[in-house]
Amino acid sequence: MTEPTPTLALVRDLLFSSKLTAAAKATGTTVKVIRDSTKLADFSGTRLIVDLNADGHLAAAMAWKARTGGEVIGFIAHVAGDGIAEARRMGVDRVLSNGAFAQSAASLLNTCSSS
Repeated sequence: MTEPTPTLALVRDLLFSSKLTAAAKATGTTVKVIRDSTKLADFSGTRLIVDLNADGHLAAAMAWKARTGGEVIGFIAHVAGDGIAEARRMGVDRVLSNGAFAQSAASLLNTCSSS
């Protein structure tokens, strides 16, 4: 039996990476946290969760999506209207506010693992 492909997470913030790790453990899913956007090119997968608040993460996520065809789910500060619009324009599949992401991390991982 092969291991399921982990959900990748390009997240530098320790609070959000801790929430993701805890949610993954609670839901029995696997998350691979990547802190350095330049390292994302080393990973394949079908889904990427990305912190769009960090410089360079959007470009790295879009390069990953172009290479893998995977789904990109981003989270960003709700007050970053220009960043939200840019993420959608660039092709992020789903954009959530930081708060919505924090509240829905477990259900988001369940959705990711069951698709």
